[in-house]
Amino acid sequence: MMSRLARSLYTPLSVATGVGGGLLAGAIFGQIWKRIGENDAEPPDPKDLSHSTATVMTAAAIQGLIVGIVRATVQRAGAHGYRAVTHETPPA
Repeated sequence: MMSRLARSLYTPLSVATGVGGGLLAGAIFGQIWKRIGENDAEPPDPKDLSHSTATVMTAAAIQGLIVGIVRATVQRAGAHGYRAVTHETPPA
């Protein structure tokens, strides 16, 4: 059974790591898109019809992959840190 203190620590930790992970994923994607985008520093807006569908879908796929990997990595690290501090498994 998770202690009340441990449970109260988990929510802010989870929110903070989620926000940090989102910022990190955005920064990583931005750097990758600068290198592979078709002379565009910014990824294409899906509503901007001047970009091809293939370009928009490629950007979305790469962004989704990066967000998923970063999210899983940050959540995993947060769970390990939580367990190291509380000696309890974080809630699912």
